[in-house]
Amino acid sequence: MRILLVEDDIRLAETLAEALTDERYVVDIAADGKSGWDQAHSLDYDLMILDLMLPELDGISLCHQLRSHGFNLPILMLTACDTINDEINGLDVGADDYIVKPVDLQKLFARIRASLRRTSLSASPVLEWGQLHLNPSTCEVGYGENLIHLTPKEYALLELLLRNGRRVLSRSVMIEHVWSLESPPEEHTVKVHIRSLRQKLKAAGAHEDLIETVHSMGYRLK
Repeated sequence: MRILLVEDDIRLAETLAEALTDERYVVDIAADGKSGWDQAHSLDYDLMILDLMLPELDGISLCHQLRSHGFNLPILMLTACDTINDEINGLDVGADDYIVKPVDLQKLFARIRASLRRTSLSASPVLEWGQLHLNPSTCEVGYGENLIHLTPKEYALLELLLRNGRRVLSRSVMIEHVWSLESPPEEHTVKVHIRSLRQKLKAAGAHEDLIETVHSMGYRLK
């Protein structure tokens, strides 16, 4: 899952990004409303955390602009202003929820999970492929009865593969979805993570080629 955090307080943005990364999210940061608008156009995000007071373009205006242009991703409004008018204004222009600073991380995580669930009500909350299962709500992965302990990047790659099934994903696509814009790796890094992921799946009882290599194209589930 990829999140766009639009926040001009760089220290707060970096703190939140680090905490969200620990929760298995990929996070990109935009420091002003205009940059947030540009980045929302350049990549497909699953959710946006949007500060109310921003330079260039404030949060209310950006939210309204996104909704008027057909962007349907969940938007959580983040603000230091704990007043009913600010909350009403944010919700009226299309925000899905409202978080007041200072941010309670556990509350923020819960609101994110709830917003993401609401956008995928038609989908099973647990991603499955044969005996392989991944629960996005708890970040638990297992094969049959065996739990599998993955690194954040391994988890993100497996979730991406499960959400795409038999669709072939190139290494560049995987990098785009799993790594932040600030630290994209070389494509060889994807190969290293896939190798480690395969080893852990095999140790849990999965077939060695559950993650299939499609020559010169990428990877998919078999």
